[in-house]
Amino acid sequence: MKKISRRKFLQATAATAALASAAAQSPSGAILERSNRISANHWGAFYVNVRGGRMVGVTPYVKDAYPTPMLEAMADRVYAQNRIQYPMVRASYLRDGPGADPTLRGAEPFVRVSWREAFDLVAKELNRVKKEFGPPSIFAGSYGWYDAGQINNPPVLLQRMLRLHGGFVGGTGDYSTAAGQVIMPHVVGTLEVYEQQTAWPVILDNTQLIVLWGADPLLNCQIGWAPADHYAYGAIEELKKRRGRIEVVSIDPRVTDTARYLDARWIAPRPGTDTALMLGIAHALYSEKRHDQAFLDKYTVGFARFAEYLTGKSDGTPKTPEWAANISGVEASVIRNLARQMAAKRTMLMGGWAIQRQHHGEQAHWMLVTLAAMLGQIGLPGGGFGLSYHYDSGGNLTASAPGLPGITSGAASGGAAWLSKDANAIPVARVADMLLNPGQPFDFNGKRQTYPDIKLVYWAGGNPFVHHQDRNRLIQAWQKPQTVIVQDPFWTPTAKFADIVLPASTTFERDDIAQVGSYSRVRIVAMKKAVEPLYESRSDFEIFAELSRRLGFGPKFTEGRDTLGWVRFVYGEARKQAAQLKLPMPDFDTFWNGTGVVEFPIPGESRSFVRYGDFRKDPILNALGTPSGKIEIYSKTIEGFKYDDCPPHPTWLEPAERLGSEKARQYPLHLSSPHPKYRLHSQLNNTWIRRWYEVHEREPVWINPVDAEARGIRNGDVVRLFNERGQTLAGAVVTDRVRRGVVVMAEGAWYDPAEPGKVGALCKHGDVNVLTIDRGTSKLAQGNIAHTALVQLEKFGGELPEVTAFDPPKSAERG
Repeated sequence: MKKISRRKFLQATAATAALASAAAQSPSGAILERSNRISANHWGAFYVNVRGGRMVGVTPYVKDAYPTPMLEAMADRVYAQNRIQYPMVRASYLRDGPGADPTLRGAEPFVRVSWREAFDLVAKELNRVKKEFGPPSIFAGSYGWYDAGQINNPPVLLQRMLRLHGGFVGGTGDYSTAAGQVIMPHVVGTLEVYEQQTAWPVILDNTQLIVLWGADPLLNCQIGWAPADHYAYGAIEELKKRRGRIEVVSIDPRVTDTARYLDARWIAPRPGTDTALMLGIAHALYSEKRHDQAFLDKYTVGFARFAEYLTGKSDGTPKTPEWAANISGVEASVIRNLARQMAAKRTMLMGGWAIQRQHHGEQAHWMLVTLAAMLGQIGLPGGGFGLSYHYDSGGNLTASAPGLPGITSGAASGGAAWLSKDANAIPVARVADMLLNPGQPFDFNGKRQTYPDIKLVYWAGGNPFVHHQDRNRLIQAWQKPQTVIVQDPFWTPTAKFADIVLPASTTFERDDIAQVGSYSRVRIVAMKKAVEPLYESRSDFEIFAELSRRLGFGPKFTEGRDTLGWVRFVYGEARKQAAQLKLPMPDFDTFWNGTGVVEFPIPGESRSFVRYGDFRKDPILNALGTPSGKIEIYSKTIEGFKYDDCPPHPTWLEPAERLGSEKARQYPLHLSSPHPKYRLHSQLNNTWIRRWYEVHEREPVWINPVDAEARGIRNGDVVRLFNERGQTLAGAVVTDRVRRGVVVMAEGAWYDPAEPGKVGALCKHGDVNVLTIDRGTSKLAQGNIAHTALVQLEKFGGELPEVTAFDPPKSAERG
C-alpha cells in the first residue's frame, strides 16, 4: 500500500486544526530531534527527546507512518501539575486508623509521610485485615489501561504480591467487552472480540459492502492494549481509494470520523435498538428467501428454533422491518433495502464493542453473528463478521514472531480454601454491587456465587472514579471498606478518594520492555528510562518488592531480579522461542544498548488470512469450541441457565431506558458515551492536550441543531446534563453529526465535584458517568451498560464554577 504523510492523513480526518493548536500551545517550545531513547506505550513506539535531564517531547518511531497526534502530550504527562509527589495519608485516617470517617473520603486533606511510614502502614494493614477477616476481605481492584510494559504492570504485580500474602478477590473480564467475552464462547467457541480478523488485504480485494455497526476504526485504532502499530490507517486510506467498488455503510447514532472520512452511507438508529434492527433485516432475508439455508444447515445449530421467534410463531410477534422500524426509528424500506444489498454482495459486518455495552448487550453480538450466518458468507474471503476492526489487532498482518512474556501474578498460593463460598473474582463492572451487598448472591455465566465482604481495597494503575458507571452510587459504595490504598503517578479522582496514596513513577522514569501490536506482534521494543523519577515517586515493581519484603516474602516476589533483571529475563525467554522458530534475535546487550528494536517478518500467508476459513473448508476437522462444534444460534447451555434476561437465542429485550419509552417523557435525550478522540479513556485528560477539544474548560457534548434550538442552546454554551442519578456541566457543540434525540459525550473526563465527597454533587468538568446506569447487561455476562442512559439538558445560567479536577488535594500538617 502506498503511504501518505501524517499531515495529509490527519487533514483527511479533520485533525489539522487541533495539531496546529497543539504546536502553538506546547509548553516545551523546543524543536524536537530524534534521540536514541526508544520507548513505547499504548499509543505506539517512539523516541524520547531529553535536554538537560528533562524530557521535552517524543518523535514517532521511524516506521510508524500514522502516529497519533496524542504523542504531542507525552512530556506533559511526566510534568503534570497533579503528580503525586510524596506518600500521603488522609488526615483523619492517619490520626484514627482504619475505618476513620469514610464519608470524608474525597473531601479531606492529606498529610505527607515518609516512604518508611507509608510502607509500614500498608504492610500492617494488609496483615491486620488478613488476620481478622481472611483473604476474601481484600480486593485487588486495579482494572485499567495501566502501563504497556511487561514488567511494571500494576495489576499483575499487585496480584503477585497478594497471592504470596495468602489470597485476594479480583476481577474478571473488562469494561470494554464484558458481554462479548461471555456470549461469544457460547456462540462460536472463542472470545472472538480479541481474535485476529480477516486480513485487510483480503477485505480490500474481495469485499463489496462493509457495514460498520457501531465501529469507528479511525478513532480507536490510535491505541492498543500492547503498543499500537497503526497498520489499519494505511488500509483505511486504501479503502477510501476503492470506494467506487466497495460501499461502506455506517450504522451509528452519530457520524463517526471513519464514516466522514469514507463518505459512508449513514443509518442512525435509536441507541440501544441494534438487536431489533438486525432482527428486522433477518426477517427480510428470511421472508424473501435471501438467506443461505445450506450454510445454516451445515455450519450452525438451532436456526429452526430461532426462526420460530423471528417469524412470530413462538411469541405472536413477527420481527418484520415494520416492527423493527417502530423500535429503531429506521424506516422499514431502508431495512429491506439493506437486507437485499447484504445478500447480493460480498458483505463484511464490522461490529463495534459499543453495541454490547448496553442493557442486554449479549444479544447484539449474538444477533450480528446470526445475521452473518444467514448471509452464508462466514469463512469466505471478505465476507462474514469481525468484532475488532476498530481495535489495533483487527485485520492487521500478523508477524512470525515469538511471544514476549512478562512478569506473572504467580500460581495460587495457600489460603485458597475460602473460594468455596465467596467469589474469588467478580465481573469487573460489579465492584459497587460487591461493596454495597456483602454476602448477597449473584449470577454470572451459569454460576451462582456470593459477594465477599471487602474490608480493604488496593487499586494500582486504574481510575474507577472516572471509568465506572453511576458515580454517586460508587461514592456510597466506596465508603464501605475500612481502608482504601491507591498507587498512581497522578492525583486522579480515585486517588483523592483514598486513605493511603503511594506515588508511582511514569513510563518514562523506569526501564521496561514491550511488544508492539496487540496480536500482530511486529516488533519488540525497549522502554528505556528517559529521566530520573520525579519527586519521591518509585516504580510499581520497586513499591511491591519493598512491600513484599516487609510482608516476609521478598525473595519469592522478586525471584532475585531487579527491574532490569526481569527485562533481561523476559527478553531471553522470547529469544529462546525465536531460536525454535529460526528467527534471528540479537543478544540482550546488543538489543538494549543498540537500537532497542527487534523487527519480525510478516509471512505472505498473513496477507491472505480469512477468519473461519478453515472451519468453512472442513467444519468437522476444524470444529469450533462450542458443544456442537458449530455456530450456535440456539444454545442449549444458556437454555440450561434459565435466565429471565438472556434467552437461549438472540432476542429483542426491552432495555432499562431508551427513546420511545415512558421514561423518555421526563428525560427525552439518549446519552451516548463513546471513546474520546484525544485521550485513552481518562489518560491525558490532565495534560494540555485537552485545550484541543474542551469548551470553556468543560468536556464537549454534541447536540443536534433541532434539539439545541428547542432548548435555546447555541454552540459554545455551557449546559447542564442531568437525570435522577446525577448532574454535570459540559460545553455544547451543536452539530448535525448526531441524530435528533441523542447527545454524545465522550467518557474519560475527570470527575470534579462542586462539593467534594458529597453524593449528588454537580460535576463541574464533564464526567459522563455521573449520568450512566450501574447495572449488569444480564445475569449471563454482568457487563456494564454505559450506553443505556436517558438525560435532560438545559443551558447553564449560573456563574461558572472553576474547574479543579486537576488540582492536587489540600495538604494538612500532621495533627
